[in-house]
Amino acid sequence: MTEQLLTETSSSTTGTTTVFSGGRIFTAAPGTDGATAWAEAIALRDGRILAVGTDAEVRGSVQGDGADIESIDLDGALVLPGFVDAHTHLLMFGGSLQQVDLVAAGSLDGILQRLQAGRDADPRAPRLLGRSWLFDAVPDRTPTRQQLDERFPDVPVYLTANDVHSVWLNTAALAELGITDDTPDPHGGRIQRDASGAATGMLYETAATAYAWTFLANAKTDTDRDDALTAAFAAYLEAGVTSVVDMMMDELGWAALQRFRAANGGALPIRVRAHWFVGRSGTEADDVAQVAEAARIARDEASDDLAVIGIKIVADGVIDACTAAMRAPYANGTNGDPIWSLDALTPVVVAADAAGLQVAIHAIGDAASDIALDAIERAIATGGDIPRRHRIEHLETVAAENVDRLARLGVTASMQPVHADPAIQENWRAMLGDDRADRGFPWQEFVDAGALLAFGTDAPTAPHAALANLFIAVTRRSALDPSLPAIRPEDAVRLAGAIGHASRDAATSCGLGERAGRLAEGFDADLVVLDTDPFTEGEESLLGARVVRTVRGGTTVHHLHV
Repeated sequence: MTEQLLTETSSSTTGTTTVFSGGRIFTAAPGTDGATAWAEAIALRDGRILAVGTDAEVRGSVQGDGADIESIDLDGALVLPGFVDAHTHLLMFGGSLQQVDLVAAGSLDGILQRLQAGRDADPRAPRLLGRSWLFDAVPDRTPTRQQLDERFPDVPVYLTANDVHSVWLNTAALAELGITDDTPDPHGGRIQRDASGAATGMLYETAATAYAWTFLANAKTDTDRDDALTAAFAAYLEAGVTSVVDMMMDELGWAALQRFRAANGGALPIRVRAHWFVGRSGTEADDVAQVAEAARIARDEASDDLAVIGIKIVADGVIDACTAAMRAPYANGTNGDPIWSLDALTPVVVAADAAGLQVAIHAIGDAASDIALDAIERAIATGGDIPRRHRIEHLETVAAENVDRLARLGVTASMQPVHADPAIQENWRAMLGDDRADRGFPWQEFVDAGALLAFGTDAPTAPHAALANLFIAVTRRSALDPSLPAIRPEDAVRLAGAIGHASRDAATSCGLGERAGRLAEGFDADLVVLDTDPFTEGEESLLGARVVRTVRGGTTVHHLHV
């Protein structure tokens, strides 16, 4: 079977009804373990779902209404709702597809070999860019510029870690950025230095943002950004993703999305809901001013397929680099400071809440989730009884009492199963070094507490493929290396629930719950067809399953042909 990305007209033609039948249809209706979650046929017209139910019910509902009927035989295939990636970074993801992939490099030599191949493929590129390297692959988990200089003394090398919270540079890149041994650390970040005070080539948290990422973003052209979006959209459609939540929108990303819409008939191929990034500026007035700008864009520049719905705040770092804020120190005796104190965070959250914006707070460490929940609770107390659904992103380690507290406050747990892949867990677990590692990624705890659990991938910090994400969720095993044993398999979620978290609940988390994320009459006609049914073939089949058709708004936008 050869793969081909197509745009076909199925039910998008006005007056034509398309009926899919002859397979199994999982609707992701509430109560996903019951019989009501299953159907035999589904009818689409004018971008909406006209009917879903038994074959007789669906065909009876469309007969005699004067519309042309197009029938598609599923030949036993499984139909699911279009996936909703509840946490991604579109531009960064698209751009990462053009960088050297280092996630499978198990050693420093492996990293250098992959980088050399990348350099040989494009020897005239002004910089060598790589992504997704793991601390485990570096001697003593300590990257240095000298390790890169030996092979690449002249071309600037920028390597973004798998967690996308730190960047490893060679000496040429440090010089290009103007970073010297005396360059001060920005608030919430660190330029790593050795015992003599010399910069080692590692930038953590806001140091990576302020220096490396800002420089690289400004070095790109609008064409580069447009190409990145095109690549991201194509990859998502092939994976069966029909809606995404972009979690770090800024002026450059927003302009790129608007250009894409203008060049493609005023529409995006997938629905995008965005959170405007609010970085800590140092003054409350400037912080709140960023919220006001997000509110203006949300109010004045929204369209059906593209809208800013909230703000994104990064409250701490990551466990792999020991920059996530923890209640107790890491195994090496260090701890990560929160990027936002509670006093600094509260006015921003209160202002966003008052403006009707959804607040999404990156909080990986258990101390960071303390701060995030305190700020949200203060905003609720200030803002009174109004509709709201704020979110905490990642929640890789969280105290049991905060699981219940999050549910009580109506806060969404936005989590990414791909971050729990055992293939990338060695350093993560070693840095915690105690029983906190066994409370990592407690997805089912949130469900049992009554919280909304929304699944995403956080691409490009992890693979974007929805089916691999589901495999890890239902097995706690590795999609990167299936030979590895599961880590805490008792924390896995059931398949039906996992699909619901990646579709229905992810849609609800971003305000699309009344129109997307499940297959129901009146909902948008977003669905995917798989060539394998993991309900009957077993969870293992998710790793080999393929999306053979993606339908977005009634139009087939991806189709595998034999």
